[in-house]
Amino acid sequence: MTKSLLSVLKGDRQPTPPIWMMRQAGRYLPEYRALRAEAGSFLNLCFNPEKAAEVTLQPIRRFGFDGAILFSDILVVPHALGQRVTFEAGEGPRLDPVADREALKRLSDDLDGTIVEPVYETVRQVKAGLPQDVTLLGFCGAPWTVATYMIAGRGGEDQMAARLFAYRDPAGFALLIDRLVEASISYLVGQIRAGADAVQIFDTWAGILPASEFARWSVEPTARIVAGVKRAVPGVPVIVFPKGASFRLKLTVDGTQADAVGLDWTADADFVRREIQPKVAVQGNIDPLVLLAGGDALEQAVDQALSDYAGGRYVFNLGHGILPPTPIAHVEQMIARVRAWRS
Repeated sequence: MTKSLLSVLKGDRQPTPPIWMMRQAGRYLPEYRALRAEAGSFLNLCFNPEKAAEVTLQPIRRFGFDGAILFSDILVVPHALGQRVTFEAGEGPRLDPVADREALKRLSDDLDGTIVEPVYETVRQVKAGLPQDVTLLGFCGAPWTVATYMIAGRGGEDQMAARLFAYRDPAGFALLIDRLVEASISYLVGQIRAGADAVQIFDTWAGILPASEFARWSVEPTARIVAGVKRAVPGVPVIVFPKGASFRLKLTVDGTQADAVGLDWTADADFVRREIQPKVAVQGNIDPLVLLAGGDALEQAVDQALSDYAGGRYVFNLGHGILPPTPIAHVEQMIARVRAWRS
């Protein structure tokens, strides 16, 4: 049975684009909220294979997406390297900051198998429960984005702590990036060997970097991960998603040699069609706010995205994760509009 999403990632074009959503397993679903309450904490949910597999499968059962993305978090990697990670209700992640080169000594060289093995078991259980035509996606955070959380100890709008570390001690910052590159390769390869059909690398904070730093801290480390994964498990597609860096997509695509690139809602369609889509599959790029709005605005946005990109290799998705208040009816409206399209 053909997996339409995997087919596009491997170089084919589908007349009706395959569809999935970033953060499709999450708080907008009542069944997720019930299981989250039962688990007691976000990390308990992530590291319980039965529950994490169930969360991953929930949106597939409800909506019939063409792709299922592993339910986990990008901060599993620093946690498995020895950094303490917690999630505060309503406030997001909290980490013991790795604020300088000296603090790097607290980190391990290798991932703690007792932490990542439950994630791999989740992949195995999801694989066993998925319809045969649904592609299973694993993922990790890009080293730059993960480093921003590790250094500041939390999220932030300008990622000042990580940027200052990189400017003041680029050699020390490179040591952290190097460790994250190797850990990320190991983590993604583990997911693939457990059953993931493809993987995505999320660089959520790529867009805040100036040009020279973007090449150094976003493109080059991601390229090393892509190369490492492809050496270990040839033929498995890799998607990269440099959020906020639509104006640097060519640098990302040429520099990383990934198989597909995610677009946020700021991407210029003419540029993408001309310079990007002939090289790789593209994915995106509906604004999550227009999905929240629904109605005519959503239908117009869906039609525009399909008109812009469905003539080439294209995966329909959002330009970032679905927002928790999004009505389920709006997701159903979007899916119906996409599935009615054929070119």
